[in-house]
Amino acid sequence: MKRPMVINSPGGKITTNTACTRASINIRRVEFRTGLLVIDSMDIDIIFGMDTLEKWGVKIDCAQRTVHLAASDGQEVGISTSSPSGYLHQMEARPTDGIRVVCEYPDVFPDELPGMPPDRDIEFLIELLPGTAPIAMRQYRMAPVEQDEVKNNIDELLAKGFIRRSSSPWSFPVLLVEKKNTDVKSMCVDYRALNKVTIKNKYPLPRIDDLFDQLQGACVFSKIDLRSGYHQLKVRPSDIPKTVFTTKYGFMSFGLTNVSAYFMQLINLVFMDYLDKFVVVFIDDILIYSKTEAEHEEHLRLVLQRLREHKLYAKFSKCEFWIDEVRFLGHVVSNGGITVDRSKLVLSRTGRYRKYQKRFIENFSKIAKPMTSLLEKDAEFRWTNAQQAAFNELKKRLTTTPVLTLPDQQKKFIVYCDAFRDGLGCVLIQKGKVIAYASRQLRKHEVNYPTYDLELTAVVHALKIWRHYLFGQRCEIYTDHKSLKYIFTQNELNMRQRRWLELIKDYDIEIHYHPGKGNVVADALSRKKLC
Repeated sequence: MKRPMVINSPGGKITTNTACTRASINIRRVEFRTGLLVIDSMDIDIIFGMDTLEKWGVKIDCAQRTVHLAASDGQEVGISTSSPSGYLHQMEARPTDGIRVVCEYPDVFPDELPGMPPDRDIEFLIELLPGTAPIAMRQYRMAPVEQDEVKNNIDELLAKGFIRRSSSPWSFPVLLVEKKNTDVKSMCVDYRALNKVTIKNKYPLPRIDDLFDQLQGACVFSKIDLRSGYHQLKVRPSDIPKTVFTTKYGFMSFGLTNVSAYFMQLINLVFMDYLDKFVVVFIDDILIYSKTEAEHEEHLRLVLQRLREHKLYAKFSKCEFWIDEVRFLGHVVSNGGITVDRSKLVLSRTGRYRKYQKRFIENFSKIAKPMTSLLEKDAEFRWTNAQQAAFNELKKRLTTTPVLTLPDQQKKFIVYCDAFRDGLGCVLIQKGKVIAYASRQLRKHEVNYPTYDLELTAVVHALKIWRHYLFGQRCEIYTDHKSLKYIFTQNELNMRQRRWLELIKDYDIEIHYHPGKGNVVADALSRKKLC
């Protein structure tokens, strides 16, 4: 298509510039032809519009559960579905019934939290900047229907014991926020003023790529989504007055910022002896991974028992058990490897993306250069055809990412490196499968390097960026610059080469020559031109 087309759908507006004018679709061995627009959708194969349904003479009989279509040659095709053989009654069965191991722990998956959390070793603290005085803000004006909604929320939370009446000098306004994909509004408190004077909890979140490195060899997975840490962690008694919110129905206390950090600290403490063995934790998401079903039965039971002991509760509707492929933290993980979850991709028009997505894309930095150049100091922001082409190419690559294998620290690593005047490219390989790609643009001072130093720069870049894999491990490095293989025995080296040699000697590596034509992948990373 010469121009992009905007399509209105229930999920919002979708833009496409790809069409198939005479697509052949076989239904019950009868051929139907129609035009199709190609869009990004993970859940639906084909959507037929009214014009196509009219053209095919589609008749839908809801009572008989049948659909009839008429082909252009007069053939009629009927499709029917069988009637349900029975009905499930929620009152008669629990959602955990029939799931191995999980059925033994229905109390871990309540429909609602049973009440206030128990006293724990970790409490939620609100540490304020020195000299902070109590903050009292006026309530926001609301429509009568919103006031009724707030009152209903307050009555429910009071009944559960999650809030209580207060006369604190602190107070913050409430507002209603519409929940995602629903018409239901939930009550939130505007704590922005308090957040500004709160000392942030610096408890470190784990690196996402480090979490996935632990999953090598895993074949069976279960994912548990804990209910909001907001209601599963007590506020320190002396800090409760700082959490007060105000409404026309009086002052109440609630929770606020830093909960995620404290909750992460709590969950890490609870599962400390299981981490890096068969459990991965990221805030309120727990991933259990095992190499066999027998192992997984044991691991799953240990985790659920630990949750029961500490009175931590999960939301069953968001959990998955006994699966061989799991979506976790924006990735899809299986025994075959790891790839990006395309439904979670993030890419803005200025090239801002989740940094760890670069490992999946050949030549990411080079392709993104027209966009990232707009972010340089004093650069004029002009979106031209070059930026649009780069944006389209990145979007295409991100939606067709390869499956990468997970590293095995017991096996040897192989690295292919290449450098050219446009950038550096490296590929980390094990057992003939790619673990990660890496590439970057040349810095201004590197553009004038001689070829030898430029190729050595690529080697040093690979060692630095994959140090967590390569340090202390046997590794072979292949380059298409033959003289680099003699760097350990050369007598005459410049200061830059000597400095890098000291870094290289920290690794157990061998450097081999590989002709440029054979070094295909790394060569593509550094040289490939954007069409």
